[in-house]
Amino acid sequence: MTDYRFSPAVTARLLGVTMLFMAALVAAATLGVAVANWHGAVLLVPALVVIVVVVGLMAWSNGWVVRLTEDGYRVRRIRGAGVTAARWKDVEDAVTTEVLGSRCVVLRLRDGRTTTIPVDSLHADREQFARTVGEHLTRGHGIRPLGG
Repeated sequence: MTDYRFSPAVTARLLGVTMLFMAALVAAATLGVAVANWHGAVLLVPALVVIVVVVGLMAWSNGWVVRLTEDGYRVRRIRGAGVTAARWKDVEDAVTTEVLGSRCVVLRLRDGRTTTIPVDSLHADREQFARTVGEHLTRGHGIRPLGG
């Protein structure tokens, strides 16, 4: 089994956007304390929300995004990936391409559906990921290397 996570760049962008929203929440609470004479303890609520959200985001982003097993593959947390799970026997072929300027591996299933995996969003070397997918696909079809 081979697992792939989001790249550090994707994780940093996600954390950055989340932190902007959390900063707006803290600013609104601070403004409420300063202008509307709310009790100072009100600031504890957004502070706790920030801590919970950041820890939750870190745990969420560290989980696998693409999982390749001997039997098939699963993709999660990638919007627009298409088919999120299939057996290797159901995959006709795998190709590398560019979709909207992003380098992708596309798994084409026998029934015409596809799974599109944007490799730039994974914490993996693009060529190595494509080779690994190809190896899993070859083994999944029952083809063994010569001499092995």
